[in-house]
Amino acid sequence: MGALALVLRIPKALAGTGPSLIAVRVWPAPEYTRVTLESDKPLAARHTLVESPYRLAIDIDDLELSPQLRELLGKVRADDPFIAGVRVGQNTPRTVRIVFDLKQRIEPQIFALAPAAPYQDRLVFDLYPKVEADPLLALIQQKEKASQEAAQSVHDAISELAAKPAPSAPIASVNTPKPKLPAAAQTKLDRLIVIALDPGHGGEDPGATGPTGLKEKDVVLAIAHKLRERLDDNPNIRVMMTRDADFFVPLGERVRKARRVQADLFVSIHADAFITPQARGASVFALSDGAATSAAARWMADKENKADAVGGVNVAAVKDSNVLRAMLDMSTSAQIKDSLKLGKSVLTQIGEVGKLHKGSVEQAGFAVLKAPDIPSILVETAFISNPTEEARLKDPDYQDKLVDAVATGIARYFAKNPPLARRRTLT
Repeated sequence: MGALALVLRIPKALAGTGPSLIAVRVWPAPEYTRVTLESDKPLAARHTLVESPYRLAIDIDDLELSPQLRELLGKVRADDPFIAGVRVGQNTPRTVRIVFDLKQRIEPQIFALAPAAPYQDRLVFDLYPKVEADPLLALIQQKEKASQEAAQSVHDAISELAAKPAPSAPIASVNTPKPKLPAAAQTKLDRLIVIALDPGHGGEDPGATGPTGLKEKDVVLAIAHKLRERLDDNPNIRVMMTRDADFFVPLGERVRKARRVQADLFVSIHADAFITPQARGASVFALSDGAATSAAARWMADKENKADAVGGVNVAAVKDSNVLRAMLDMSTSAQIKDSLKLGKSVLTQIGEVGKLHKGSVEQAGFAVLKAPDIPSILVETAFISNPTEEARLKDPDYQDKLVDAVATGIARYFAKNPPLARRRTLT
C-alpha cells in the first residue's frame, strides 16, 4: 500500500468553539469531481491517498460531525466518474475523517479558499484522473457518434481508433506511442474546423442571477448545447465545449483547452447583469491590447475576470503558472484583428434577432480571450438582470433564434476568412 500524506498549512481556528459547517456541495463531471466544504472559519486538513482498493482519506481537525457533513453521504451520485462511495466518521473527539472510495486512480488537489462573495471559507477537494484524456480524440469520438454519414473511408479509419473506450483506471507509460491515423484520416483531421464554445461560469461560480432566480451558468450552458448541435450539422466542423455540464473551469484552463485542440475559433457565451435592471441588449467583445473602448466594457471585463475567485482556483497547483501567465499576455495584433472581424459578423446577425446594447464590437482585457493564436470573442447574449430579457433567455424559441444568429455569423466569417489547414496530432 503506497500512501501520500499532505498537511495543509491553514491557520488554526481561534480559541473557543471550532469551525461550523455551512454547506457541503458535490460537483461531478467527466473531467474532475469537486467536493466543497464551506465553513464559518478556516478548516485544517490532512489527506492520505491509498491504493488496493483506491481510496482517499481526509482528516479535518477541530470539527465534529454535523447534519451538513452527514448529508455528504447522499450527495454522491451513482454516475460520478470518480467517487464510488463516501464514509464519514468521528475519528477522534476533535477530528472528522472522510473516506472516498474511488472508481479509478486520481490525482487529488486539496486546498483552502478565503471568503469570496457569496461564500465564506471553503475547503476544496478536486479529484482529477491520474491521466488526462486527449481532447482531440474526444472530439473525434463525439462526432463519430453523430455523423455516421461521413465519408466511409475516413469514417472507418477514425472509428477504429475512437471505438476503443478509455480504461476506467488508466496508467501512464513514458514509452506509450502516440496513436497514428492512416494518411487519409490524418488529412481529414487536419482540414477540420474546430470551434471552441465556452459557456461562462459553472459549478461553484453561478455567474449573474436574474430577478426570478435564473442563473447565468445554466442559461448559457443550454444555449451552448444548442449551438453545438447547430454547428455539428456541418460534417467538417468539430465543437469542443470548455464545459458541457455544471462544473467550474478556471479562466486560464478554458484558454488551454482551446489551444490543446488547436481551435480555429473561440466563442465565450455569457448573460451578464448590471447595477441597474434597465440595462438591456446583446453585446460582443474582443480583446483589447490597451485601454478598454468604454467604461462599461472595462467594468464588464473586470467583473468577468473575477470568476476565478468565486469559482475557486488552486493557484499553487497551476502547472507552469509563470509560463501560463506569460502566454496569456502574448496577445497579438493579428489575433485581435481577426477577432474584431468575427465579432462584427456575429454582432450583425444578433442585431437581426433582438436589441443590441451597442452597435459595434467593444474591446477590453478579458482574460478568457487571451489565446494568442485563436480569434476569440465574448458574446453577452442579454442582460439577465433585466426582467424582460431574463424572460427571453428562458424562452427556447428565443434561444434557437440566438443560436441561429451566432452560427450564421460564424459561417459568414469563415466564408471571408477561411481557416488554414493545421497539423493536428493526437496525444
